[in-house]
Amino acid sequence: MVMDVITNPSLGPIMEVLSQTIEAIIEVSITSKNVLIKEKSFQELSSYLDRIIPLLRELNRKDISDSKGLENFVEILYRETKVAKQLIGDCRERNRFYLFVNSRSIAKRIEEITKEITHAMSCIPLASIDISVATREDIDQLVNNMRNAEFRAALAEEEILGKIESGIQERNVDRSYANNLLVSIAKAVGVPTDRAALKKEFEEFKSEIENLRLRKDKAEAIQMDQIIALLERAEVASSLEEREKRYLMKRASLGNQPLEPLQSFYCPITKEVMVDPVETPSGHTYERSAIEKWLEEQDGHLCPMTLTPLDTSMLRPNKTLRQSIEEWKDRNTMIILTSLKSRLSSGVDEEVLQCLEQLQDLCEQREMHREWIVLENYIPCLTKLLRAKNGDIRKRALVILCLLGKDNDDAKERIARVRNGMELIAKSLGRRIGEGKLAAALLLELSKCESVRKCIGNVQGCILLLVTMLSGDDNQAARYAKNILDNLSFSDDNVILMAKNNYFKYLLQRLSSGHEDVKIRMAKTLGEMELTDHNKSSLVEEGVLDLLLVLISHDNVEMSIVAIGALLNLSTLRKNSQEMIRKGVMRPLLDILFSHKSSQSLRELVAAVLVKLSQSTTVQHPGESQVLMLESDEDIYKLFSLINLTGPAVQENILQALYALCLSTSGITVREKLRQYSAVQVLVRLCELDDLSLRANAVKLLYCVTENNDGTAILEHVERSSIEVLLNVMRTSKDEEEIAYAMGIIAHLPDPTQISGWLLESGGGPIIFSFLPDDKNSCHQRSQLIENAVGAICHLTVPTNLQSQKKVAEAGIIPVLVQLLEVGTSLTRRQAAISLGQLSVSSPTLSRRIPRHQGFWCFSAIPEAGCPVHGGICTVESSFCLLEAGAVVPLVGVLGQPEPGACEAALDALLTLIDSERLQCGSKVLVEANALPVMIKLISGPPRLQEKVLSSLERIFRLVEIKQKYGPSAQMSLIDLTQRGNNSLRPLAARILAQLNVLHDQSSYF
Repeated sequence: MVMDVITNPSLGPIMEVLSQTIEAIIEVSITSKNVLIKEKSFQELSSYLDRIIPLLRELNRKDISDSKGLENFVEILYRETKVAKQLIGDCRERNRFYLFVNSRSIAKRIEEITKEITHAMSCIPLASIDISVATREDIDQLVNNMRNAEFRAALAEEEILGKIESGIQERNVDRSYANNLLVSIAKAVGVPTDRAALKKEFEEFKSEIENLRLRKDKAEAIQMDQIIALLERAEVASSLEEREKRYLMKRASLGNQPLEPLQSFYCPITKEVMVDPVETPSGHTYERSAIEKWLEEQDGHLCPMTLTPLDTSMLRPNKTLRQSIEEWKDRNTMIILTSLKSRLSSGVDEEVLQCLEQLQDLCEQREMHREWIVLENYIPCLTKLLRAKNGDIRKRALVILCLLGKDNDDAKERIARVRNGMELIAKSLGRRIGEGKLAAALLLELSKCESVRKCIGNVQGCILLLVTMLSGDDNQAARYAKNILDNLSFSDDNVILMAKNNYFKYLLQRLSSGHEDVKIRMAKTLGEMELTDHNKSSLVEEGVLDLLLVLISHDNVEMSIVAIGALLNLSTLRKNSQEMIRKGVMRPLLDILFSHKSSQSLRELVAAVLVKLSQSTTVQHPGESQVLMLESDEDIYKLFSLINLTGPAVQENILQALYALCLSTSGITVREKLRQYSAVQVLVRLCELDDLSLRANAVKLLYCVTENNDGTAILEHVERSSIEVLLNVMRTSKDEEEIAYAMGIIAHLPDPTQISGWLLESGGGPIIFSFLPDDKNSCHQRSQLIENAVGAICHLTVPTNLQSQKKVAEAGIIPVLVQLLEVGTSLTRRQAAISLGQLSVSSPTLSRRIPRHQGFWCFSAIPEAGCPVHGGICTVESSFCLLEAGAVVPLVGVLGQPEPGACEAALDALLTLIDSERLQCGSKVLVEANALPVMIKLISGPPRLQEKVLSSLERIFRLVEIKQKYGPSAQMSLIDLTQRGNNSLRPLAARILAQLNVLHDQSSYF
């Protein structure tokens, strides 16, 4: 490309720069698509550079060696393009976290490159250069666009960067702040948010900063150190062991005695250590809240120390002093924490309580303090205090343990690992209500950690105590217990333990109680709990269905909603769904669904239950009694009619339910009723919708409705527009199953002649052909899609539409059909044989006659060999000849397989070779393909085939040579038919035996 552009030798040295510039622009254009950050900004810059190339091409054809302005432009363009290349390289290779925190500077550098190039372009003397008007106008517009271009960090990026700056300034942000910040950055740059991925990316970020130091980029490294210090507070950025190591190293360097505050730490107004120190222009520092209050209350707004005029706008944060105060506080807090631990084991209740009170205050002050307490290994000491005789000590210890575990999975796991710790917490659960409630609050916090849930469940008696607490008088304690059990239910082992500890019996008791709020709460619990199949079954067997059925028909809407939610949870087990149907759940559910008073949300919930119930009827195991979900035709009609009266969510569920019912034991009836209710017309309309999920379900149901139909109830609702809708589904869908169903609908449609015309007019052939296999392997991987595609092709090969047949042949489909005779499914073989047979019907009229010799035959060219069957010149594309297609042997192969439908289709196709005057030549082809022994075996085959085989053999055996060779092998089967066959088969068999001279022409069998 470059060699084509730069060819003018008059350019001298500038030619090489131009060449290198275009190469660089092309490289920028390609690589800008793969940056890790600021992709849109780079692509915008790339688009500007691409628009400059036409100018460079025109300059190539001019003598610009004397134009200083043009030379400057080319040099600046080359230099800035190289800078862009380097920047893109950095943004493709460097750590994504590093790139993100530098996104502002990256945007600024892109903007600087754009401005430099814009300035150089604006200095080009376009008026003095003989270039095209179009190029000149484009450059003018480009300069304006680039001059107004702004490259900034996106709003989402700015928000995160603002939080980073705020966190650095505050310095005392907690762990959850850092956690959220790190996850936000990861999401912004496309890094997975699991702990391993975050830690890996963060470690690479730190390595990047070390590289900055090696390159002596000290200023940037210092800034990055602040960001790392902030993000290192995140739980996911480092392990507890790493944080513990850093903490202990720091603590070891502090000494053992707390330090008194420096005089400069005190506020002159409050005489207390400052928290937010601000400095006045005169150099005096005050606590912000104190000086603001002073200025508000004092006349004249004078500084307390200098009595000079002062207002709040003149106050500036004293960050250095604030940092010193915070460091002093942190140092003393660490020393205090070290000293308190020994006092906790003093055995003196008053001293222990005093220490616990201090610890609780520290926990409530800052999240960082809570982590230090964990790192100081206080958890075993606090857990041991749960053995204390003094109830106040036990309660205070429970409160602190709960604070330590808040939003900290590491602390939760440490609590769970303390020997006998969980047992001690459970013991407090069974004590007086105050202590029990605190123990429940702690267990609730612990149960939020997946790795701790099983530990709670394994504590003997813990679940039983929680179940007992559920029925207690204290509502808050009951709520804690319920939430703990809900969390524990995510583990199957815990659910089994809960069942053993009467949890489900408790639920049933509460469901049958007289208080509506209790019933609602319990039914909601049943709907939200993760239940094992065993427990779902047990609940149904213990009578929960009877109670829920009563709640469904209740006037209280909220109660109906939670009851149906519980049914939905239980109905995910097939056995339960069938029991619900037997218990009569359908009537109240349908009444709710059909009622105009029901809310949309309630209908959606009912429709979701109907899907589960209907799916349970699709399979009937041996020994099971048949379950009939919809008892009347009216129910089928009303359910289907709701499709036109409800929103997409209900529509989708009704379509799924009706689809499942079409597959049930009563499916034949359901399909027939849907055809009578003009379902085809309604479903075709749904197939036109933009809602892809709804469309997919409509296509599936339409496939069922059109399957095995007799045509009368379908055809009146099918038009050319219906075909176009289905073709559009096949063209636009990315779901192979949906495409297969849409193709199957076309295959199911009656009246092939009319359908073939519509498919031809709508351009359906290429769409259908595109889903046929490319090789033998893909045939097995997409069997349903291929079955239905070949079924649809049967419409395109009907003998009454020669134009459609030609389209099939020209597309190279005949060899594919022949291949499918060998590798396709049973249904695919049948449909491929049907299409080949239909095509073969047209072969005699399409076979081109061999031209006769003109003049002296001895000087004529050797005549072309004619087709052994059709006598003329045949090809696959022009006459659809089975022989030319190599289809005869594969058809014989299908004829010998135990698949009646495929056998019949293969036989019909082969018999097209012996129609009318082609008996002798066609029979010879069948003999050569070894078809006669297979056909003779079919004399004893399925009844549907017997009559066709006998009729064909009667004709074939008119040929003496074939009769003599194959007749004896057919005699026994024919004799058997004369004795056991039906009224239509006996005369046929007898006539053939007469041909074989086994029976006399006047036999009574005729």
